[in-house]
Amino acid sequence: MSAVTSIANVRSQPALLKPILIGGTIAGILDITSAFITGGVNVPRGIAGGLLGPSARNSTGIGVWILGLAIHFFIAFSAATVYCQASRILPFLKENFVVCGMFFGIALFLVMYLVVMPLCAFHFRGPYSQRLLITGLIVHMLLIGLPIGWSLHRWGSRNGIPAIS
Repeated sequence: MSAVTSIANVRSQPALLKPILIGGTIAGILDITSAFITGGVNVPRGIAGGLLGPSARNSTGIGVWILGLAIHFFIAFSAATVYCQASRILPFLKENFVVCGMFFGIALFLVMYLVVMPLCAFHFRGPYSQRLLITGLIVHMLLIGLPIGWSLHRWGSRNGIPAIS
């Protein structure tokens, strides 16, 4: 492959930065707002506790709170990046954003609760209440997966998304 062909392939790929940034921001804001409503304003300390350990929840410093918020948005932008990058191979993710976005939200919920939280510093493995599971699924479907899918549908390339060769 020549350098000219490589540059042409890169330029033919849709710019995904805009849908990633917008989708990640909307999903992050909606999710953290939901968490503030259900868990209070110290939720970011609990998120930071996943990295720093259980003692972070009792921290009174603003630094731990900001770290938790930064981790939260890092996860939201990472989720948007995964969805948008996957759409290059699976174009139906862009075309059918409502269904695909909601299923992506379910997948995110499962990854967070079955992989990330057990591996974090406080090793949360449950027990899970029925209310927590239902609320978590609905939040991840409607407030995270759907905005990410919509942002790709709205701000993704109008020319279609070519598969990666």
